[in-house]
Amino acid sequence: MKLAIIPARGGSKRIKNKNIIPFLGKPMIAYALEAARESNLFDDIHISTESEEIKKVVEDLGFKVEFMRPKKLADDMTGLLPVIQWVVNKYQNTRRYYSDICCIMPTAPLLVAEDLVNGFELYSNHNKEHPLMVVTSYPVPIEWAYHRSENTLLTPVNFAALDKRSQDIEDTYYEAGPFYFFHSSHITGEMSLNDRKYISYLLPRNRAVDIDNQEDLEFAESLYLGNLAKTEKRG
Repeated sequence: MKLAIIPARGGSKRIKNKNIIPFLGKPMIAYALEAARESNLFDDIHISTESEEIKKVVEDLGFKVEFMRPKKLADDMTGLLPVIQWVVNKYQNTRRYYSDICCIMPTAPLLVAEDLVNGFELYSNHNKEHPLMVVTSYPVPIEWAYHRSENTLLTPVNFAALDKRSQDIEDTYYEAGPFYFFHSSHITGEMSLNDRKYISYLLPRNRAVDIDNQEDLEFAESLYLGNLAKTEKRG
């Protein structure tokens, strides 16, 4: 059996109520929920929240919150792994066991069901030996990075790399964030998720944005509308 977990706590600081703020006419979390449902991958979709407000929004969208997250797992310091483990254990206590767990971020409006389907296929083709992480490529070589001081002076991170041409530098990637796939064996024990080796699912940059502040939110809206216009033009 396969379980989707959407972790949506209510205490976001930089953007208040980030998980449920309006995004082009719908609550932010609606996009992740719709992608999960449309993928037809999951036996159950669980929204993990301690917030009654988020619970109401989710239920108004037609999704059931079976149980609430304890407030001790909804603070700024709690990572994803304890939340995932707690949800899985809660289900196990009711004799519901899941071999595969997908963690989907609630702030993923550019996610589409096809990504989840293709990601699961890639993860399965690697015999589920490693969890899967979604990545996208840096727009420029990270070797060209600078540190910027308070008085605006720049210091290259790597002086030697500044003379290299971009075509001579290997591409690098960063975590794009919309979802992960885990086998149940990946989330047992004390190993940090950061200590694991991951299979990589590559997302194009025009659908990869991590929404942490107002600038990110406006950028995500621009990308969404741009992608929508391209789709309509092709149609």
